[in-house]
Amino acid sequence: MSGDAKSQSEFVLSEVRPLNSDPVDVVIAAGKIREICAPGTGAARNPIAQVIPGAGQVLLPGLVDLHTHLREPGREDAETVHTGSQAAALGGFTAVHAMANTDPVMDTAGVAIQVWRLGREAGYVDVRPVGAVTVGLEGQRMAELGAMADSAARVRVFSDDGKCVSDPVRMRRALEYVKVFDGVIAQHAQEPRLTEGAQMNEGVISARLGLKGWPSVAEEAIIARDILLAELVDSRLHICHVSTAGSVDIIRRAKQRGIKVTAEVTPHHLLLTDDLAVGYDPVYKVNPPLRTAADVVAVREGLADGTIDIVATDHAPHASEDKDCEWDYAAFGMLGLPTALSVVAQSMVTTQALDWAGVADRLSTSPARIGQVQDQGQPLAVGEPANLAVVDPDQTWVVNAADFPGPSHNSPYNGMKLPAKVTATFFRGRATVIDGELQW
Repeated sequence: MSGDAKSQSEFVLSEVRPLNSDPVDVVIAAGKIREICAPGTGAARNPIAQVIPGAGQVLLPGLVDLHTHLREPGREDAETVHTGSQAAALGGFTAVHAMANTDPVMDTAGVAIQVWRLGREAGYVDVRPVGAVTVGLEGQRMAELGAMADSAARVRVFSDDGKCVSDPVRMRRALEYVKVFDGVIAQHAQEPRLTEGAQMNEGVISARLGLKGWPSVAEEAIIARDILLAELVDSRLHICHVSTAGSVDIIRRAKQRGIKVTAEVTPHHLLLTDDLAVGYDPVYKVNPPLRTAADVVAVREGLADGTIDIVATDHAPHASEDKDCEWDYAAFGMLGLPTALSVVAQSMVTTQALDWAGVADRLSTSPARIGQVQDQGQPLAVGEPANLAVVDPDQTWVVNAADFPGPSHNSPYNGMKLPAKVTATFFRGRATVIDGELQW
């Protein structure tokens, strides 16, 4: 049966392969998984359901992004909650965390509720606001952490991402405050004095290009300091976009000591290196910067062994005028939501560093746990909410950023052939993507 996916309420995912198991049919009805049955039997048992063929395809829990920039309110010329939610659905995501560097900054319950409501109105994914740690991201006065946590938006992740909470006293107080409701501080680890005017990774290539370098120690020093603070107050710390081998080593040793630290790596830091800056193309300008091949190896190893808990996109859309300019004046950031799963497949699955169960953990189960997102990242089971992604591991596709939703096209993967195509996404039982296309 065909029909409008927004109104269609029953589906059969035919002959899909859940993680590490044989193919099955999965019946979706009333927003939940109603039945898991033998392959080929779902349609006969549910004649009014729309059948989605999935032979040879992998069924994952819907992906959860702990680090997304949706730009609304304030920079709707770059992205909106609606277009960002569509991009997330195309990438297999059913939940995203919207960072606080909006205009106005998400430092009050009112702004957090506004973004949360915009996400509900869009209807493609759960949009979970990330509250600012300090007012205006200025590092001076504490934002309304408690009010945001108690609001309808139920904020549990707080970050000044884009800026570092560089004051150690302020960081300690934030860690103490969120401990009351088991929140987490997500730190953008960048020592500001060591990165003044920095444009790319500090090394041989930055010296050759004449661009001011961004030393690895600027990231590692903040991580080491904050791990000690988290240990002192026994609170949860999350490290955003880990990019250096030294950072991985520091986090690994902290975990061995039982400190409550988690960490993320972006898809671009798993795949791309600083030599791409040679052409001065600002699409490769990002914060933290692309690092060396040795750093890429280290973050891959950290993700594989669990030192780095999750992959988070740091999806950062920009208006064309903010990227189509000289490198020095270009904004930091790149698109990540539509391509994240494929880049992880390229860097981790094809290299046999992770299997698909590992991908599900790093891109769904663990980020849902860290962000305390209910009804996301759950194992496939009857009665669970139907937040699901279907992936064809054998299908390759060529990235065309012009096809992405929204006005921004700053993808570093534009024109690149990537493996593993998301063919279908279901959010609370509604098909947001079928055959790789948005449904409404």
